Amino acid sequence: MAKKNMILNIEEIHTYYGESHVIQGLSMHVDEGETVSILGRNGVGKTTTLRSVMGLTPPRSGSISIDGTDTTKLPAHRVSKLGVAYVPAERHIFPGLNVEENLKLAARPANGDKSWTLARVYDQFPVLADRTKQDGATLSGGEQQMLAIGRALVSNPKIIILDEPSQGLSPLLVDAVTECVQNFCVNSGITLLVVEQNYRMALKVASRHYLMGTKGQIAGVATTAELIENPQIIQDHLSV
Repeated sequence: MAKKNMILNIEEIHTYYGESHVIQGLSMHVDEGETVSILGRNGVGKTTTLRSVMGLTPPRSGSISIDGTDTTKLPAHRVSKLGVAYVPAERHIFPGLNVEENLKLAARPANGDKSWTLARVYDQFPVLADRTKQDGATLSGGEQQMLAIGRALVSNPKIIILDEPSQGLSPLLVDAVTECVQNFCVNSGITLLVVEQNYRMALKVASRHYLMGTKGQIAGVATTAELIENPQIIQDHLSV
């Protein structure tokens, strides 16, 4: 079996907020076409890990590489240009711009039949097709999440990083967003790293899971099958 290309590789990073040592020696990786989640309690460093990858809160030591390129000290706009699309929990929809303008702002060309265009995003998210001229900031929470994901897709990235995609959504909207993520990941082979407090969503979309303990340290790694067979693992790592 051919060896998979490693899209994201993190080795022994240490990240600080001021003098607060938030991430202490984190190592993990995501292979091409793989969907991986980071599971853990609030405040253990999950979002800081994503910010480290994006160059928003660079680590003071250790290394991060994207598709073989060292990005440890690169600013966020350079990391983005290397093919990393970041969907923060706040979604960051641009107010004053309609749905189509929000999408066009992020669009980048790509070769091949699997490239993401506005038309393909509208096929994936029909609700956005119905609201192309509506101000993106006036969409519902679930619609804004779909727009944020669609905006990531049209940048045709090597990897999409999703931070708490179910945050603030009703159970019905969580199901809708989960289905969309499943569809574009499974059917399109997009590489995805997702941080999610809702472990049920994480189990539906990801095949492998990093269990994060305190200070961003990895307490374990498990497959979806292993977590389903032994729910005590989730209880141990996610219960308050």
